[in-house]
Amino acid sequence: MRRQQYRDAVWMLCAILLCLSDWSAAQISYSVSEEVDKGTVVGNLVKDLNINTQQLEERGFRIVSGYSKKYFEANLRTGALFVNERIDREELCPNSPKCSLNIEGLLSHPMNIYRIEVIIIDINDNAPSFLEQIHVFNISESSSSGERYPLPIAQDSDTGSNSVKTYKLSPNEHFAIDVSSGGDSASAELVLQKALDREKQPIIKLTLTAVDGGKPVKSGTMQILVNVIDVNDNTPSFSKSLYKVRVRENVPISTTILKLNATDLDEGPNSDIKYSLMKRGNVNSAGKFTVIPESGEIILNANLDYEESNAYELRVQATDQRRFPAQWLF
Repeated sequence: MRRQQYRDAVWMLCAILLCLSDWSAAQISYSVSEEVDKGTVVGNLVKDLNINTQQLEERGFRIVSGYSKKYFEANLRTGALFVNERIDREELCPNSPKCSLNIEGLLSHPMNIYRIEVIIIDINDNAPSFLEQIHVFNISESSSSGERYPLPIAQDSDTGSNSVKTYKLSPNEHFAIDVSSGGDSASAELVLQKALDREKQPIIKLTLTAVDGGKPVKSGTMQILVNVIDVNDNTPSFSKSLYKVRVRENVPISTTILKLNATDLDEGPNSDIKYSLMKRGNVNSAGKFTVIPESGEIILNANLDYEESNAYELRVQATDQRRFPAQWLF
């Protein structure tokens, strides 16, 4: 009795091992491009599984998978494996260089299981895109030629040759682009070629284009804005170098004789101007006149006497934050 049980156990083990062996041997692989039409034939099951169409129908061949959609089906009359649902590689395998669907073909009476792998081939159905529409650089006008600024990287859901391969920059006189490629990715830097001048061009608008390697080529763009940051490279200036003003000798003290207005092409704190009277040797006009530093108003500080002096010569200085002087005389 025990000997018979032992023989039965040995035969059971052999049967299991045989099934496992058949499982491993019965695996085939196909490939199909994503987005193909429903009904597209992927492979010939009759030929590749070495069975005939009569067996397919009699033994109830069917395709099973663990996916929510039934991407493939079998035609029992012809033995063809065909596409049953739209296949989007980026949806199935996001950010993966390889994408495949693993399904099983089942035959009943007796049971046979065939493992089938279908490799999904990428097509260039996505264009490169940037996460932001506009990217801003704040670059000082004192920056030296050759300075580099990393540019945003474009995203492309496609892989391999269909992914981003290079970048292009719109023509301009100040910047060039340096593209680095490594494997399936590319990056770029903005390179300053010509010195910036905020007073001539405070904002520079550029267009960055990402280009993939597909056929036909697809591309995506974003706008680059360069804000040229001011440095104090301009001196204040008056509209005239000499002004003449007529004043009656009976003008009351504290009367505004004239309001000066110097300008500075710089911006922000670099254009803040202070006014002051300058001494001329032993002559100090501050006794008769004074200037309000912030406004440039020249105020009468004492009574005028024509017989004492029928003319006064004042020299006014306008300075910005870095003490660049501009002189005005009247």
